[in-house]
This record gives sequence, structure tokens and C-alpha cells, in this order.
Amino acid sequence: MAAYANTTIFYISVGFWIILGVECYTAWSNHILTIKTGGSVTIPCHYDEKNPPQKKYWFSDITKSKIYTDTTEENLTVIDHPDQSLFTVTIRNLQGSEHDGDYNCVVEIGGKPNVTNGLRLQVQSVPDVSVVSSSVSGHEDGNVSVQCFYSSGYQNKLKQWCRYKDQSCYPVGRTDTSQNSSVQISDDGRSSFTVLMTGLRLSDSGWYFCSAGEALNPVHLTVTEAEVNQTTDNPSDSSETENNSNSKAVNEEQKIYPLSLWLAVSAALLLLLILVAFFTWKWKRRPERNGSRTIDAIYSEPEEPALYLHYYSTIKDTCSNDPIKDIIYSTISDAPGSEAKPPAGGAIYSTVTPH
Repeated sequence: MAAYANTTIFYISVGFWIILGVECYTAWSNHILTIKTGGSVTIPCHYDEKNPPQKKYWFSDITKSKIYTDTTEENLTVIDHPDQSLFTVTIRNLQGSEHDGDYNCVVEIGGKPNVTNGLRLQVQSVPDVSVVSSSVSGHEDGNVSVQCFYSSGYQNKLKQWCRYKDQSCYPVGRTDTSQNSSVQISDDGRSSFTVLMTGLRLSDSGWYFCSAGEALNPVHLTVTEAEVNQTTDNPSDSSETENNSNSKAVNEEQKIYPLSLWLAVSAALLLLLILVAFFTWKWKRRPERNGSRTIDAIYSEPEEPALYLHYYSTIKDTCSNDPIKDIIYSTISDAPGSEAKPPAGGAIYSTVTPH
């Protein structure tokens, strides 16, 4: 019930789109994308990488509008990824009354529209099918797990893990061991099933969806290159690494040994210096003994120098009143070793007054 420039599209009750003169992937037409109210969703739209289209757009059967790639509106963004041969449509703040309806991924080749993916969007308070996370990642040769939930009305429906690009699907219990990857799906029978992908390859990156019956929800998987582990991948490298570690340990030990020896020698020398200083101090403090008298060499004071007096006097009358007769002549010289010096001439003349 939508028109594409002289091309009419009819929706059949069995879920197939028929476009006169246009190729269509009918396998996706009867799927319902269930999203929680107020949530958001990103929908991938693949196209033929060998024949890139001139135009790509998102068509809404509700508004009959075309939103071309590299366009951003209030709650809608359409971005082209030519390196992945797809464009994505992101719808935000989903509301049932506004967004419930049919949509199509459309590309134009030679001016002719081509529907690559058609689906019905249904906004629910509790989605029939939902996922814990719409984006997961893992390392090459590693594992990744995705948990998908379904409502009670889908307990007996077929559960699958499918890839958008090549439409390959894996049902519950099936394991694909081709090459190095495998997919194992286990259903708890009540409300969820778990997808386990092991032996991941870089080529496994891309868009998938988990489904129960016709309800589905998309998931994007990113596989990154494995981290190089030389210890396990190359025994010779492991041995070389171990030898380098041992050599390093020996070098460190050799560095520590001279340091320890130097510290020990320094400590011994310091102790020896302390002992020498102590005994020297004690030796200087020892008392000196001279005969029977103890002399303190440090605190003794020098004795006053002895003076030798030579008197030359003539005293005839001690009671005489003649002053000249009472003159006493004396000579004073210093004792040997004394620092005291007599006056020039070595003589002192003094007058002694009788008492």
C-alpha cells in the first residue's frame, strides 16, 4: 500500500511483499521487530557490495516518507557504511502510537527502487523478544554469549540465532563446527535462550538477531584481533623470555651483593673510628702520677716564679735618725726558667723605712 514512482507494493496476509518488476527478499517480510516503549533500536540495511546503489533510504509506510542516508532528524538517524555494504537506521524514543507500522530498506540502482529488507515495528511495554545488550564483542578465537528473552506466548515457538547479511539461522540445540567457529543455543523453556559462539573469527563481525517465532531483536557483534601471547604461541620465544628473566635476576643479585659488602665494610670502619675516638678520649683523661703526689696536668696552675734577692746592706744603727744611713741596697734577679724579667740593669734600688 505504498507507492514508489510508478511501482506499486502490495502487502499479502501471508507476510510477503510483491513489488512488480523489483527484486525483494521476502524471507524477512513477515518478521516483527519488538521494542520496549521509550527505547531505541538500530536496524541494518544491507545491499549488494558488487553493485553499490546510487541512493539508499528508509521508507515509512506510516508517513510515506523517504529518509536518505547521512540524514539526522529529531529521533531518527540514517547513516551509510559503504565499507560494510550497509546503512543503518536508528530510531529513538519509540512510542506505539507514532512508530507502530511497516518499514522498508530501499536502494536505487539505475533509478529503480529495490527493497532489501521489509519489517514491521511494534512498540510494547514488555517486548515479545528482547536482548540484554544490543551490542556485544569478543576476541578472535574466543567466545561470546548472548542472552535473548521471550514472552510466555512464545515458549513453544522456534528459537533461532540468525545473521542479517546471508540470512543463515541456527536453531536451538544445533552446533555448526565448520572451520573454527561453532554456535550452540540452549533454551531454558520458560523465558530465555542463550546463544554461545565459540572459536570466533574476524569475519563473524556483523549484525545478527535472535528470534522466537516471527518476533525478533537485533544484536551487533564485533570481533577484534586476538592478543599475541608469545609465552604459549612460540616455545623458543618462551625459553628466550625465561632466560632473559633469569639473566636479569642474576644481574640484579650481582648488583645487590657489592652493595651489601660495601655497607658491611662501612659499618665496620665507622665502629672502629668510634672505638679509637673513645679510647683516645679516655687516655687523655687519665691522671698523671709523680712520686707520691698526684698532679692534674690539665687544671694545675703554674707556680709563681721564685725571686732570688741579694741584699747588700750596712746597718750601723737601727735607731739612727739619719735617713741616708737607713738606705738598703739590693739586687733582685729572676729564678731560672722564670718568664719574669727584671728591669734593665738587673738592679732594684729601694728605701726601707724602719718601723
